[in-house]
Amino acid sequence: MRAVLTKSGGRKLILLARQAISEYSASRKVMRSPDFPDKRGVFVTLHSFPSRELRGCIGFPYPSKPLGDAVCEAAVSAAFGDPRFPPVDAEEMKHVLVEVSVLTPPEELRGKREELPKKIKIGRDGLIIQMGPYSGLLLPQVPVEWKWDAKQFLEHLSGKAGLAPDYWKDARAKIYRFEAQVFSENNPPAD
Repeated sequence: MRAVLTKSGGRKLILLARQAISEYSASRKVMRSPDFPDKRGVFVTLHSFPSRELRGCIGFPYPSKPLGDAVCEAAVSAAFGDPRFPPVDAEEMKHVLVEVSVLTPPEELRGKREELPKKIKIGRDGLIIQMGPYSGLLLPQVPVEWKWDAKQFLEHLSGKAGLAPDYWKDARAKIYRFEAQVFSENNPPAD
């Protein structure tokens, strides 16, 4: 696992994500942040409160941007650009929980396909599948929330990419594992 962020650093990332959403809502500009200059992969997930239903989730699986900028971009995309949901408005944001997942660089899982489930630790590993133009990613917290075992995790990963559930068994598909440090709000901030 790469450099671990402190709880304080995690709180700052959540506040940065909220600030980026608010700034974009007001100006239609994605803000930049000089904080967190190391390049890291990151996802920002939004949940409705109190139901905790998914409201948006977008990110960058690879460490291609400084973490501060990546959080700002991912937060804005999760709030306004996730094609599964309408844009979040300012009133709704008062009832949304923000979660920031900071990722380690993905590493390819190799070996016999039938052995892959044994190489995956539920709750620690997130997964990416790539096959030609198809790709899908599931964060480490997803199989925990849905109570999946490693085989079910791989099947849902294939489905996320638009592939048949057993496509993870195809040797042409590349499967990557990563870890995430997850920072979440328990309640929306008070006004």
